[in-house]
Amino acid sequence: MATEELAPRTYGNFRKPRTSGLRGLSLGATMLLFAGMIAVVLATLISIWVALGLAVSFAVLLAPLAVKDRHGRTLMQRGAVRLAWWRTTKSGGHLYRSGPLGRSGYGTCELPGLAAGSELTEARDGYGRPFAMVTIPATGHHAVVISCNPDGAALVDERQVDTWVAHWGQWLSALSAEPGLVAASVTVETAPDSGVRLQQEIAANTAPDAPDLASSMLNQVVTDYFAGSAQITTRIALTYSGAARPGSPRRSTEDMAVHIGTRLPGLTAGLSMTGAGTAVPMTATELAEAVRVAYDPAVAPLVEEAQATGGTGLTWSEAGPVAAQETWEHYRHDGAFSVTWAMTEAPQGEVFSNVLTALVQPNRDIARKRVTLLYRPHTRAESARVVQQDYKNALFSAQQSQIGQARDDAEVTAARRTTEEQAQGHGVIRFGMLITATVNSAEELPKAAAAVDHLAPAARIAVRPVYGSQSAAFAAALPLGLVLPLHTALPQTVRDAM
Repeated sequence: MATEELAPRTYGNFRKPRTSGLRGLSLGATMLLFAGMIAVVLATLISIWVALGLAVSFAVLLAPLAVKDRHGRTLMQRGAVRLAWWRTTKSGGHLYRSGPLGRSGYGTCELPGLAAGSELTEARDGYGRPFAMVTIPATGHHAVVISCNPDGAALVDERQVDTWVAHWGQWLSALSAEPGLVAASVTVETAPDSGVRLQQEIAANTAPDAPDLASSMLNQVVTDYFAGSAQITTRIALTYSGAARPGSPRRSTEDMAVHIGTRLPGLTAGLSMTGAGTAVPMTATELAEAVRVAYDPAVAPLVEEAQATGGTGLTWSEAGPVAAQETWEHYRHDGAFSVTWAMTEAPQGEVFSNVLTALVQPNRDIARKRVTLLYRPHTRAESARVVQQDYKNALFSAQQSQIGQARDDAEVTAARRTTEEQAQGHGVIRFGMLITATVNSAEELPKAAAAVDHLAPAARIAVRPVYGSQSAAFAAALPLGLVLPLHTALPQTVRDAM
């Protein structure tokens, strides 16, 4: 009997939306170009020198919108970041001090930056399980965090991996129909194992009259084993909007707790077929402990010891750092230093399901690494509009192109395929990625940067450090449900046009 060999399944067609500008320009730059051309033509009726002066002036104005770096950022965008950083340092916004001698929270250690003012409450879902809900007053969002124990892909056949990926795609697609959901994130964090859990497990199962050889062997295991091991945690944050329904007032925290509590059983059950393992909501104490360790990794062994002896009792007002200082290229929080990178280009072409394996695995040059995938699903109506507009933009670019015709034709084909898939009922979702590397001293930062620069190309992605916004990027990479585009000064539509 012949056996059928299945070819490895590939994935792709990741598309970056773009506006239908002229010759790769943005919509705003194209409008400025046309306005300048009309003004120059009219100025020639007055004087050729006036027309020439206007042409030079418009060229100077257009250059910051037209010149881009290898990450697709224009000179205007980079200049705006520099200006915002200068204003932040002048006002002292890059410094944070809390605790008894600080100015924040009357002696507490509240979260800094984008998470400042956030509140943590605890409720119960439809199964009676307690869950923590983070409320962000600045945006009116409420986030819940789900802790997962992935099964791992070791010794798993290709068919099972394909099944997991297919169910994960269905789970993400279903988020577009989730009432009130605005964003989701998946955070995979790797850190060195402190050995506390191993010590407690061996101590609890060691007989008092054990042979000397067995006791000596177990003591050696406790001393040496955890030095080469790593602790991997996976958390999924779901962010809901507390915006009012038509004809009703804005929903309160209690109303959102009831709404999210009724949705959690179905969401966690749907994760069981994705390879996420056991998925349970995190409690308020567990979430506070996770955030506390992220800001001060040195307390990780103490937190594990306290968890084994009755719990830490940490509250949300104690989860932040005592001191933090942001620089242009890194972020110092308590005794640790972190650098966060943002993905600027998704994997090009077709990739396999294990494309991110090396990126999320532990690395010897990074003490604590956090890889966060950020998702913002489109609704059904938005999906149809987005894919149609993307298809029209691809056609427009192909029609005006004289070189690179093959690449433009491929863009049109990919956009048409996306339109067909959306018409068949598939969801459309925006996604991004943040990579945070945390080390114990500033001297270790170059090694961590070199490690990320090596891992990113292996994952078929392009990344760049989030210069001037390290504090915000660090908070966004945590499982707090922060939606970065809603915390910017300019609306998303204006930034896309620029």
